[in-house]
Amino acid sequence: MVRPEKLQALKERMLSLGIKESDLEESFVRGSGHGGQKVNKTNNCVFLKHIPSNVAVKCHVDRSRELNRFLARRELCDAIELLQTGECLAKTKVIQRMRRQKDRRKRRSKSSINAKHSEE
Repeated sequence: MVRPEKLQALKERMLSLGIKESDLEESFVRGSGHGGQKVNKTNNCVFLKHIPSNVAVKCHVDRSRELNRFLARRELCDAIELLQTGECLAKTKVIQRMRRQKDRRKRRSKSSINAKHSEE
C-alpha cells in the first residue's frame, strides 16, 4: 500500500516534468521470476510507456499491482528526468556509492593477495 503523501509527491513530480496521465500507455503483463503460482496466474507486472518521449519502463518488484504501478511511474520520472537534464540524482548517487564500495573491496583483496605472495 502506497501512502497518500507519496502519491501526491509523485503527481507533483510528474507535473513538474510535464508528464500527463493521458500521455501514458499502461498495460499489465505476467511477470517472471520467484513467486510460484501467484506470479504465473496474475498480470501484476506493469509496462508503462510515455508516448511523446517514447520512454518505456517495465516494473515487477512486488506482487502487488498497485505498488508496481507507483514504482513504474517513479522509474519513468527518473528516466525522463535523465533525458531532460542529463542526470538523475537519486539513481546516480546510489550507483556511485556502490561503485566506491566495490572499489574499496577490490583494493583490499588485491592488497591481501599481494601480501600473501610477498611472504612466499
